[in-house]
Amino acid sequence: MGGIQIGNLGRSIAAVTTVSLPPPAAPAAYSPGLHVLATFEAPAARLRDAAGSQQFFAALVARLGLSGVGEVYHVFAENAGFTAVLALTESHLSIHTWPEHGLATFDVFLSNFRRDNHATVRQVYQETLAFFEGAPRAYAEVLR
Repeated sequence: MGGIQIGNLGRSIAAVTTVSLPPPAAPAAYSPGLHVLATFEAPAARLRDAAGSQQFFAALVARLGLSGVGEVYHVFAENAGFTAVLALTESHLSIHTWPEHGLATFDVFLSNFRRDNHATVRQVYQETLAFFEGAPRAYAEVLR
């Protein structure tokens, strides 16, 4: 039997045949989603309307086919501003209002796991801005 001699141990092993395999296919590019971070100015009355905001966000989430899994609204006694966070299967949206300064910060992130949600993220922001009668102060998009 033909083989390779190893040192002076007198043992033979069978020859090894090397086969070149094609490199593995690269996984399809996946973009986890779009995150919008914004600050806007708005009338104090709108920035104090936690109940109206809750109704607005519930209707918006349902209309856009998103899936809410929980929410928290907290109204601050000092100024009646509020913080709201909505957890979605697609990710989240949140808003924090400062009526005494006429400001709100807002963010929304939706993953692209089941569908491309880039346009939906922008729509959520635009409709939120309209609901609050807001004027943009700062806006950033972060591709995840």
